[in-house]
Amino acid sequence: MSGVGLAALEERLARELELIGHDRPEWVRPRTFEGADVLDVAVIGGGQCGLSAAFGLRSQGVRNVMVFDENEPGFEGPWETYARMVTLRTPKHLNPIDFGIPSLTYRAWWEAQHGAEGWAAVDKIARGDWMEYLRWYRRALALPVTNGAKLLRIEPLPEAGLHRLHFADGKVEQARKVVLATGIQGGGEWHTPAMVRDNLPGSLWAHTSEPIDFAALHGKRIGILGGGASAFDNANFALSQGVAAAEVFIRRKALPRVNPIRFMERVGFTARYPALDDATKYAAMDCFLGHNQPPTNDTFERAAAWPGFALHLGAPWLGVAEHEGRVRVTTPLGFHEFDFVVVSTGLVSDPGLRPELAQVAGLIQRWGERVVPTGPRNALIDAHPYLGPAFEFTARQGVDPAPLHGLFAFNYSALVSLGLSASALSGLQNALPRLVRGVADQLFLDDREVLVAEFLTYDEHEFLGAWPVLPEFAA
Repeated sequence: MSGVGLAALEERLARELELIGHDRPEWVRPRTFEGADVLDVAVIGGGQCGLSAAFGLRSQGVRNVMVFDENEPGFEGPWETYARMVTLRTPKHLNPIDFGIPSLTYRAWWEAQHGAEGWAAVDKIARGDWMEYLRWYRRALALPVTNGAKLLRIEPLPEAGLHRLHFADGKVEQARKVVLATGIQGGGEWHTPAMVRDNLPGSLWAHTSEPIDFAALHGKRIGILGGGASAFDNANFALSQGVAAAEVFIRRKALPRVNPIRFMERVGFTARYPALDDATKYAAMDCFLGHNQPPTNDTFERAAAWPGFALHLGAPWLGVAEHEGRVRVTTPLGFHEFDFVVVSTGLVSDPGLRPELAQVAGLIQRWGERVVPTGPRNALIDAHPYLGPAFEFTARQGVDPAPLHGLFAFNYSALVSLGLSASALSGLQNALPRLVRGVADQLFLDDREVLVAEFLTYDEHEFLGAWPVLPEFAA
């Protein structure tokens, strides 16, 4: 059974937005600085987090917003760049970015094209289909996005209450608030072991976060370091592109089996995590980070079914070296030689690693400075920024917080402070309202003197009646 079509869905969506009065009247006073217009909010990143943040701000009456993304239109986020999974890992019924509006859900979009029976046949959402949904989301909501805009540096202008944004093409924008909706890598950098980075030429290795020309590796052997889900995603993708052999190496002696995200989704942990005290958050994230996210069952089975797939357990890489134009890997199990190696070793969240934050990183408070855990310290947790309740950066003790005012980290670095919020699809449903309210509240409080003064002198007459009733108004 076919669906009603996207045109009909878009008409229904427009009606639902009208019925709930989603787009609130704009109230933020326009500003200029040094003769140039100032954005109320600049959103950096045009993927699922950035688009939904821009849309959500409309419900708060904040409309002077622009989204900036470094990629070309339709290629924002990881889905058409470095993500290589066949399907999303999250359950299909999650509604992360629709704000409770039925016709904006992925399911409504899918059923409009394929009908209810088509939805029933979906097990998990295909990666490419999710990207198509995001493209439709941007178009149907007419969201303001500037593509090809790579942010190089945020220059704080605390005296003016602004931030000046410097882009790679030389353009400069000024904004009162900056939301860093920069995804999983936007809070730090992808981790590469020094033994790989220092001992191999760039032509012989790549991180899973980078573009990899697997077609050029047709018939070759590759080794993959790491036991997380992305390692198996890349093994399967490589083999599907004609790589002769893809071998995954894991230091653990058994595959990870527990995915703590499923528990967090099941008991409301993703929604209520921010209410926990800091010591409990620290212990919970220490446990969370101790788990490698396992591959989904279908991803593992898909990879393992290839004749060229191999899995090495209890096999950490002890050393790597170039040997006659190839890569020689040393493990406790012996030597292995590959034409190319791929690193799937996760990431490190630390604002000091972000070039765009170079002028303010030294001011940002970290978890290691703020919280004393009940157990051993965890260096990964300690490097995370300690964020406020609306994803805002907070300042280290004894430093002037003014340069940080108006900066929001709506990316993976919010993990420890606010849980699976902007770091996973399963957390966005709860995170987005928190962010957009916080940004709008800050805009209001920044201008409270003017707004309150205007309120105290407000004298617009709404009631126009008189007594005694004039004859023309008498019954």
